[in-house]
Parts: sequence; structure tokens; C-alpha cells
Amino acid sequence: MTKYSARQLKDGAVSFFGAFDFDERREGISPRRLPAWTRPQIPQALDAMLRMPSGVRIAFETDSNEIRLSVQTTRLTTPPQPPRPVVFDLFTDDTTQVRSSSSDRGNTILLNRNDPTQFELVRGAAYEVAFSSLGGGRKRCEVWLPHNAYVEIRALEIDAGASLTALPHPDQRRWIHHGSSISHCMEAAQPTGTWPAVAARLAGMHLSSLGFGGQCHLDQFVARTIRDADADVISIKAGINVINMDSMRERVFTPALHGFLDTIREGKPHTPIVVVSPIYCPSAEHHPGPTVPNAAGKFVTLPGHEAIQSGCLTLTRVREIIAEVAGARQRAGDAHLFYLNGLELFGSADAGDLPDDLHPNPAGYERMGQRFARAVFSDAGLNLK
Repeated sequence: MTKYSARQLKDGAVSFFGAFDFDERREGISPRRLPAWTRPQIPQALDAMLRMPSGVRIAFETDSNEIRLSVQTTRLTTPPQPPRPVVFDLFTDDTTQVRSSSSDRGNTILLNRNDPTQFELVRGAAYEVAFSSLGGGRKRCEVWLPHNAYVEIRALEIDAGASLTALPHPDQRRWIHHGSSISHCMEAAQPTGTWPAVAARLAGMHLSSLGFGGQCHLDQFVARTIRDADADVISIKAGINVINMDSMRERVFTPALHGFLDTIREGKPHTPIVVVSPIYCPSAEHHPGPTVPNAAGKFVTLPGHEAIQSGCLTLTRVREIIAEVAGARQRAGDAHLFYLNGLELFGSADAGDLPDDLHPNPAGYERMGQRFARAVFSDAGLNLK
């Protein structure tokens, strides 16, 4: 077989869609979902999330019958929950079916439920991800990297004598989405099962996913990244992390949302922006955060702060504020800004697919993607495709 090193892959032997930067390691490269200039500004918790390549894929054209990817992966789990498998998905243009490769190998980080800053690293060996029996004809390939693990790419191998060509960006409209863990979708069963991936596939959009678990706080470096990136459609699903961490009150959240949108509009005055409010979360609908997992693994709000809760945010109030901000900007002349109530994507009737009372399960994410595609990209919705 013919082997391409990590350096050759990064230098253009293949394309990386959805990655803005890379960590260069001794034996390989790891994609990052924000550009290099943001590094000095990024909090450690966000750095941990953007190094998980949710929505990132390796794109190329080849006539090889087999593709092998040498990787080291690191997954996270909080005992007693078992670690989830690490899944790589392959799409080729000669079939509508996705091929998946699942593994329990690699490193595992065991998190401390009572202190997230404490963890144990259980080391495992690097391994190969193989896709075989692909046929000898030329085909466009996209390998979707795991959405819920750190990935170090060490090499790509194809059949001896086969060709490998990096793919240009496809002739599709480009969609950038920013959101929380409910956009990162670590609970999805596979990388193409995140709801932004589902929506992009249904609508024929070219996705860049900036969904960061726990880290959607209207950071200006994220707004500037979106402002400067190529995009035909932008969506922002904000609010739940502000409550989860109790990071803002109403006085701060409202102008922060305006400021985030102002920054994007500096570079994209006419690009459609869809602002999406949070989905259903039972404990935070009418009670301010922060939220924490209880002994049963359900996320609940912390009581006992009533005397100092003036201006604290609930999901009901956050949805009102986001709708008010969008309406005010529309009345001020922004005809390309749209509001979508998150309850249209996942409401109280869907609570059976919310096992921890915060994050949907794989079936819930699939339904969210279908509903977003219908609400935003279809002829019957906003028709932004």
C-alpha cells in the first residue's frame, strides 16, 4: 500500500473540512475547530471541546479499493458510565449508504464526577481504521472524524498504484453553526448522527460545526471566526450554557447577544443568520441555573439562591430575550436575520428522548436535524438553501 504521512495530509494531500487549525504532535496531527489566532484567548474548558472534531471530515478522491487511517484516539467517560465507542464514518459519492468503523481501542480519560478537574488517563495503543471493498473506480470520499473523542491522525494508506487527490470545497452552500453541547452532540451514536450533520445531509449544505460542549457563551473570538469565514448561511443556538454555568444575567446576556451579532454583521452584512433559542430542559424552564447532575445522572438546577436571583435567567426568559433581540434588529432593518424557537426542534413532547434531562439521545438528535432542515432549508420553511 502507499502511505501518506500526517505532514503530507496537512500539507494538501487531502482536504480537511470543518477544521480551522491543527495541533502538531510528534507522531501526528489533531484538528482544531477554531483558528490559530484564537489560542491565547481560549479558556481551558473550551480548548478541551474544540479539539474534539465534531463535524470535521477528511475529503479526497481516490480509486483505491481500501482506505486505512492510522490514528490514536482519546475518549472520555464519567464512571460508572462505560465509555462510548469511537466511530469513524465514510461517505462516498457512489453510494447513499454510510460505512462505519467502531472501536473501543485507544486512550480513555476517566473523569471524576465530583470534581471535573480531576481525571485518570488510561493509555491504550494506536490503531488502524479500515474501510475495504470500496471498488476500484474513482470516488469522492469524506471520512467523518469522531465527534466525541480527541483524534490524532498519523497516516493514511491506499492501495499501491491508486491515486489520491484532495477535494476542493464542494459546489454546495456553506453553513456555519455555533452552539452548545446540544450542537456538539457527544451523545450521538456516530459522527454523521449529530443533528447539524443530519440537517446538512438532508439539505445538501456544506457544514462547519462550532458546537462546543458547555462553551457557548457568546465569545467574541467565536463571532470573529464566523465573521471572517466563508459562509452562505449562519446559525447560532445560544442560551442553555449561560444557564448551566450561571455565567450571565439578563443585564449582560442581552447586549452580549447584540454584540455577537454586530461582530458577524461587520463582515457579513447580508448573510442569512438564524438565531435559535434553547430546546426543552425540564429543570431550567422556570428555575435559574446553575445546573448539575444529581446522583441519578439527571441535570437539575440548584435551589436556595432566591434572595439574589434578580436578573437571573430561566429558559423561558432566555427564549423571550432572544426573540426580542431578533425582532428589534429586524425592525431596525436587518431583513436577513431570523428567529427559530428551539422548542420547534425539541419540545416537552420529546422528553422521552432526553435521558439526562439535558441532552437528547441519538433518536432525539436525528429528529432535531430533520426538523431544522425542514424549518430552515426547505421550501416550506425559511428556504435558505
